[in-house]
Amino acid sequence: MATRHEISAWRPAVPGVTEVLHARFTDHAYPMHVHEAWTLLIVDDGAVRYDLGRHPHGTPRDTVSLLPPYVPHNGSAASPGGFRKRVLYLDLTRLGADLTGPAADTPDLSDPLLRDRVGRLHSVLTHPGDALEAESRLALVLDRLRRHLRPPAAQAPPARSLPHDLRDLLDARLPGSLSLAEAARVLHADETHLVRAFTRAFGIAPHQYVTARRVDRARRLLVAGLPAARAATESGFYDQPHLTRHFRRFLGTTPGRFARGRFATGR
Repeated sequence: MATRHEISAWRPAVPGVTEVLHARFTDHAYPMHVHEAWTLLIVDDGAVRYDLGRHPHGTPRDTVSLLPPYVPHNGSAASPGGFRKRVLYLDLTRLGADLTGPAADTPDLSDPLLRDRVGRLHSVLTHPGDALEAESRLALVLDRLRRHLRPPAAQAPPARSLPHDLRDLLDARLPGSLSLAEAARVLHADETHLVRAFTRAFGIAPHQYVTARRVDRARRLLVAGLPAARAATESGFYDQPHLTRHFRRFLGTTPGRFARGRFATGR
C-alpha cells in the first residue's frame, strides 16, 4: 500500500482552542508522546488503536475520545485502509484538572449527541462565519464532556507520587533540560529508581517525555506561523534538523510540510 499522509492544522480565533488538526494516515504510527492541551478526537474513516496510561484503547467511528494533558499515548491504524481523524486541542482553562483522572480511565465516549456536536463545531471552524456560533458550539461540547467525566463531589484527589513530582520538575524546566542527577538531588531519590518509577507510571521514559513535549511545543509554534528554524530553537532542539528528525517520527511529516498544510491564523 502506498503511504498517504494528508495534514491540515491551524489555530482558530476561538478562545480555548489552541489548534485544529485534520489528518489522513494510511500507515503512520504515532510513538508515545504527550500534549499540554486536552485532545478531543473523532475518527471519520477507519479506526485507531492507542495506549493511554499503559492501557489499550480504541476509537471506533461512533465514539468521541478525550485524552487528558500530560498523559502519554501513542496511536496507529486499527483498520486496513488507515484512518481519517479530526482533532481539537483545548487549553487547560476549558476543562478542569479534576477531569484528568476520569478522562484517563474512560477516554472513549459512546455518545451520538456529543459526536454530532463535535462534528458541527469542526464544520464551523473549517468554514468560519460567526465567531459567536463557534464559541456557542464549543460551550455545548464542553458541557457534554463534563457531564460524562465530572467525578463525585466527595471523591478525594489522589495522593501525589514521585513520578508526578519528576514530571513537574521536567515541565518547569521546559523547553530547557534537567539532568537526571539534578532531579535525583531535588527529589532525594536514586537516579535509576526515578527512571523506573516514571516509566512504570506513565509508560514513557523521562527523556522521551521531554522530547514529546518539545515536539508538541514546536507544532504549536508552527501553527502560529513561526519559521521551522525558529520553532526548533524555541522548543529546545539544537537546530532544525534535530527537530525534523523527531517531528517526522511523531507526525509522519516534516515541520516544513506541516507548516505549509496549516491554514492562516484566525481562519
